[in-house]
Amino acid sequence: MKIAAAVLAAAALAAAGAAQADAGEDLLKKSGCTACHANDKKLVGPAYKDVAAKYKGDAAAPAKLADKVKKGGSGVWGPVPMPPNAAVKDDDIKTMVTYILAMKK
Repeated sequence: MKIAAAVLAAAALAAAGAAQADAGEDLLKKSGCTACHANDKKLVGPAYKDVAAKYKGDAAAPAKLADKVKKGGSGVWGPVPMPPNAAVKDDDIKTMVTYILAMKK
C-alpha cells in the first residue's frame, strides 16, 4: 500500500513538472521571447540553455533574471539590448525564468 502511494506521488510530481515546463515554454512563445531567443542556439539574444549554464548554482539568479526580463538590459551577452517586458505579469516571468534555469546544456 505504501509503495502504491509513493508511486502515485512520484507520478503526480512528474506530471506537475511537465505541466510547469509546458507552461514555461508556452509563455515564452506568447510573450514574444522566441523572436530573439531559442532553447539551444543564439539568435539575437543568448540561447536559454546558455543562460541556464551561466547562472547554474547562483541562488540570486531567479530574482536577477526576472528583473532583467521585466526592465530589459544590455551588456551581459553582447551589445544588443533586450527591451523591457513591463506588460508581462510577474508570475508569468517567474514561470519562464524557472523553466529556463531548469534547462540542461
